[in-house]
Amino acid sequence: MKNDKTKVKRIPKRGFYDKETIYRILDNDFVCQMAFVYNNYPVIIPTIYGRKDDCLYFHGASVSRMLLTLEKGVQISLNVTKTKGLVLARSAFHHSLNYDSVTIFGCATLVENDKDKLEALKIITNQIIPERWEEVRLPNKKELNVTKVLQLKITEASAKIRDEGVGDDKEDYALDIWAGIIPITQSYGKPVADKLLKEGIDIPKSVKNILI
Repeated sequence: MKNDKTKVKRIPKRGFYDKETIYRILDNDFVCQMAFVYNNYPVIIPTIYGRKDDCLYFHGASVSRMLLTLEKGVQISLNVTKTKGLVLARSAFHHSLNYDSVTIFGCATLVENDKDKLEALKIITNQIIPERWEEVRLPNKKELNVTKVLQLKITEASAKIRDEGVGDDKEDYALDIWAGIIPITQSYGKPVADKLLKEGIDIPKSVKNILI
């Protein structure tokens, strides 16, 4: 996947181009930032995605500006970034972040028939909470009709990863200033039941699994 477009130019050693690394990062998240040009000005919109094999899937309302634009085949750039830690140096200049990120380039295509749309929506749903699709009422015909689904083939992509300690200037190590890493972790809080939930309904398996 390495080419002039995807090549990491700033600190090249942090660039990765293999599918295993790229897919691992994508599979550990479900929100991306989608950038494209709309009416001759740049737009960036956050959206939920799901991955299966070499494709990412996105969905939204049929009248969505983003989806109406992307289905025309415009060029897009997509980024997923997860911050892993604050890197606090002795100098302001050398402060940094540890992170995993993926950037993808390409053109999205419309998912046409209902069977494929349902499969894509399942992929997106289970990207967020595995097995949730199997627990809920599936979309009906009316809901499918007002929903667009796009797919993006992952053909041009790269990952950039920083997983390092502090990199101060040699003379700064003698300063009486604390330096180190503050890890950043993501966790889920205690589930809050819907006010209209029927009595006797327990927290489902899919939710229990992500709370472990």
